[in-house]
Amino acid sequence: MPQLVAVCVVHALRPDDGTVGVTAIDKRAAGEGVRIGAYGVRGDIQADRKSHGGLGAAIYAYAESDAAWWGEQVDHELVPGWFGENLRVEGIDVSGARIGERWRVGTGEDAVELEVTGPRRPCQTFARWAASTLGEGMDRGWVKRFQQAERPGAYLQVVKTGRVSAGDAIEIVSRPDDAPTIAEIFRVGEVSRVVRG
Repeated sequence: MPQLVAVCVVHALRPDDGTVGVTAIDKRAAGEGVRIGAYGVRGDIQADRKSHGGLGAAIYAYAESDAAWWGEQVDHELVPGWFGENLRVEGIDVSGARIGERWRVGTGEDAVELEVTGPRRPCQTFARWAASTLGEGMDRGWVKRFQQAERPGAYLQVVKTGRVSAGDAIEIVSRPDDAPTIAEIFRVGEVSRVVRG
């Protein structure tokens, strides 16, 4: 059964060469019983709110299987939070999730309901993070490499607030069969960027 591996929040703001000057990409697994509100995981922040966060992208989920695949590619264990994700999940093909698909995380009154809204687009902050944690030079070509792998992870909006913990079950409660998948939207977006130059 699909389940939540970890709930991650910002560990510390780190200096960054981007326009904001800091980044909140350094996320780590949080303790038990983490509250999820309309704007995301309690205790988490986005340093660049123009490009990240908001109601439509309150939560970022990444699959354990994709993280393991990347770990093999870079010969490094990529622990929960390394991708800047709020939820590390297993048993769900996140890139195969459809836009509008709804997930229930947890059980009972405190269960959270989330709706898939779109793929994550890699940026230079992510490339600099890769270089700082995996070794110098990793930033060169990282964005392109991440795009070509087509394992972007998904943004979700919060439909019902509540509380979640690592180990909670995840249930796909609805799935619009005619909607595009995260991978399809990601692929079209990247082709569009190339065409526009």
